[in-house]
Amino acid sequence: MEVIINNKKINYEIEGEGKPVILLHGWLASLETMKPLQKYLAKSFKVYNVDIIGFGKSDLPDKPMSTNDFGNFLSDFINALKIENPILIGHSNGGRMIINYAGRNLGKINKIVLIDSAGIKPKRKLSYYFKVYTFKLIKNIVKIFPKKLEPLREKALSKFGSSDYKSSPEVLRKTMNIILNEDEQNIMPNINVPTLMIWGDKDTATPLEDAKKMEKLIPNSGIAVLEGAGHFSYLDKLNECLLILDEFIKNDK
Repeated sequence: MEVIINNKKINYEIEGEGKPVILLHGWLASLETMKPLQKYLAKSFKVYNVDIIGFGKSDLPDKPMSTNDFGNFLSDFINALKIENPILIGHSNGGRMIINYAGRNLGKINKIVLIDSAGIKPKRKLSYYFKVYTFKLIKNIVKIFPKKLEPLREKALSKFGSSDYKSSPEVLRKTMNIILNEDEQNIMPNINVPTLMIWGDKDTATPLEDAKKMEKLIPNSGIAVLEGAGHFSYLDKLNECLLILDEFIKNDK
């Protein structure tokens, strides 16, 4: 499906019936990486799985985006589809977007789930994070579609390096430079809905230390740690993640 937001085509899928859930993928990813959550949650909810602007089958933005721009995008998407009081679930940059949307009070929310979320200014250089996100993304897409995409993994391993950053569309490179230099900690105390953080204790892109900072800043929040999982903890430990999600949203079904 497509919706036009600010003259840009935005791709999304809807599955299931019930109260609304919106899934927001991470940096360089697409809605495909959230499909395992979509399929499960669609048994009890109406799930909107979104290709965020600039990614997947959605159009690229005309100019580099800030974190506020991503928050505004989420607001525009919710308003365009007339979604009321959704549960928001975001991985990595999708989580950053949710923090911005909720912290700026852009709309009503039921609950929030942040999975290995960005939102705290990282300590390392841009090129490092681009490489980390790229490699982890490819590795975890291969997990979802192992037979079709194993050659992609091998190719990534052989060519992995700074060229991945240089070959990305300029608007995304500049966007990443902007958002990695922004910090959302100052608006986290404004989040006023139940918030669950699901985190891999082996996450090196957005370390568990970030989740602990968020827990102190976001009222009515808590962390569920997936031991042995990395930045894509929801894929590394899918069954455990689904059990935790179930417990958090069981009263909303």
